[in-house]
Amino acid sequence: MSADPDGDAARAKLLALLDAAEANGRAIEFWWRDDDAEDATPALDRLIALAAQENLPLALAVVPKGATEALAARLELGGRVAVLQHGWAHDNHAAEGAKKIELGGTQPLAQTREELRRGREKLETLFPEIFLPVLVPPWNRIADDVRAAIGDLGLVGLSTAGPADAPRQVNIHVDIFAWRPARRPLSVAETFTLLSAEVERRIVWSEEPVGILTHHLVHEDASWSLLDELFETLAHHKAARWPEIGKLFGFRAGIPLP
Repeated sequence: MSADPDGDAARAKLLALLDAAEANGRAIEFWWRDDDAEDATPALDRLIALAAQENLPLALAVVPKGATEALAARLELGGRVAVLQHGWAHDNHAAEGAKKIELGGTQPLAQTREELRRGREKLETLFPEIFLPVLVPPWNRIADDVRAAIGDLGLVGLSTAGPADAPRQVNIHVDIFAWRPARRPLSVAETFTLLSAEVERRIVWSEEPVGILTHHLVHEDASWSLLDELFETLAHHKAARWPEIGKLFGFRAGIPLP
């Protein structure tokens, strides 16, 4: 008998949904975003190795202020990795008692705009072949006035959390961590149950890619084991599609399509 019957049941449900989609000629798109990269680390090596093992494209949200030459050198080694812009410094500018936010809060708009511009220029320099001008707000939050300004700063795409509501916005829907009341990795059962709910929505009415969010710097053994099982399940199912990251955001060879 399995040591994790709840996980087995949740996995079976997800597979049944994908089987049904395949039987009806449907394809479900998935994509993978990992946040908070700044430097080359053993955890990053493990992340990239996992992506290569399953031949999956990976969107790496890099914090520009702390991004290093060592990270650029590591990513030059190859792989289906695209770099996105993760704010500027991952600093919290929220008013006291408010939810954390870098792109808004108490910081003046002019300063935020300047930091985002500097961040884009730095990432363009460090990662000239794999950087996409897509903004990933820290904590998946962005003030309306900052959002309205990003196009003027050369940032074409946006990625936050939940249903997308604009062109060239591609969001994540399943984070493999719960963050409150204390950070903990989701169980296999929790993760597969959340993914099943997202797949059901795609089967019924939505064509939005299902976004999976990871955080390699805080993964423990349970998180890596979960990802091994998750991607082994999803990477090779005939109903699951994994488009290149640039294609998801409407880019071709680094150039935004009209």
